[in-house]
Amino acid sequence: MRFSARSAEGRIEVREGGSRDMNPGDRVRLTREGRTHEGVLMPATTAERAVLKLDGGYNVGIDREGAELEVVEASVHDVGGADASESSEVAFDEGLPTIALVSTGGTIASTVDYRTGAVTARFDAEDVLQAVPDLAGRANYRGRVVANILSENMTPGVWQELAQAVHEEIEAGADGVVVMHGTDTMQFSASALAFMLDTPVPVVFTGSQRSADRPSSDNVMNAVCAVEAAKSDCAEVMVCMHASDSDDRCALHQGTRVRKNHTSRRDAFATVDGTPLGHVDYEDGEVKFHEEHRERDAADLTIESGLETDVELVKFTPGTSERFLDVAEGSAGLVLEGTGLGHVHTDWIPRIEELIDEGTTVVMTSQCLSGRVCDRVYDTGRDLLDVGVIEAEDTLPGTAKVKLMWALANEDDIAGAMGTSLAGECTERSVPAESLVDGGRAQ
Repeated sequence: MRFSARSAEGRIEVREGGSRDMNPGDRVRLTREGRTHEGVLMPATTAERAVLKLDGGYNVGIDREGAELEVVEASVHDVGGADASESSEVAFDEGLPTIALVSTGGTIASTVDYRTGAVTARFDAEDVLQAVPDLAGRANYRGRVVANILSENMTPGVWQELAQAVHEEIEAGADGVVVMHGTDTMQFSASALAFMLDTPVPVVFTGSQRSADRPSSDNVMNAVCAVEAAKSDCAEVMVCMHASDSDDRCALHQGTRVRKNHTSRRDAFATVDGTPLGHVDYEDGEVKFHEEHRERDAADLTIESGLETDVELVKFTPGTSERFLDVAEGSAGLVLEGTGLGHVHTDWIPRIEELIDEGTTVVMTSQCLSGRVCDRVYDTGRDLLDVGVIEAEDTLPGTAKVKLMWALANEDDIAGAMGTSLAGECTERSVPAESLVDGGRAQ
């Protein structure tokens, strides 16, 4: 891959302390006013600034005026002499796997709108390649844009388009797929694809908690580790994000068991009530798996992208009136996020029974971080089972909503489907966790 961005975005002509052009990805040393910084040259938003990614993972922007710049080590993609009008050129290497980069938008593919100061989704997959020079030499890439939205605007319709796009990329020969997605709703989209697709290759979701212009951006490491995971032998739908707040490794979470646990930390994602499938070491790109997983080519490529979108998710809290259930009147499905083993106030039960009698499928989950529902222990639970509520075992509430949407469109035995693991979303039995002191962040 060769990057030859316009002067404001990449190539820097060295005027002092050097004799050649620099390209994003070069390791450079910059000295200004007696202070020296060394790191990887990043694309910059203006020609007046040089942006370096330091070894600690943070970016620093420095005025170029009066600075000495020299190349310490040329990047693998530096070939020199490219036409400045060319934004990027991807060369095919028969010795490398082909990875499809499918973009839906989100912070990993965003920048700052300097009119408002807000982060906005602007980049397509090709822009991300240009913004992450470290991807060069790791794979052959195909870029595809399904949507260009922030993830709070994600819809089931986009899930279906995304599943179809991923299916087509694999069918066309991709050895793995990386889906670039906003972090706020990534867990829902990963669940949706896990139910819609049987895949013979890895499908890896990744994103960024912090935009590329920020010094602490996590977009480079997440993207690089996601590509390495997409080259692995694990044919699962996974989420690849920072395993700690340092730039050392990423965790690979099963798409149906992952949850975003923090609004802004780089290690915001966790496998709930378990451990990640594996990890990717950022320095050497080594991928290690610790849990059972489906191996590459173990399944044939199939897609069942039908969804019943008229499904609601309602969380019970003390003092909430049963009238709150009116939101599900006439709906095809309702997922309840109950307390403990799967309980709601007894005053809710007659209204739940009415909904079921009218044709709404009602599924019970727990708002606890660990464990499974069991409505056979207490009277309230038994009453819920008697009126026809279906237990979702230890499936996460958000995952249960996505699963019910899929099951209503594709399965005849809804109760059987919701009580059975179709994509790793529930386990045969729950084992008490040793500790939840860290907020359930199992890395």
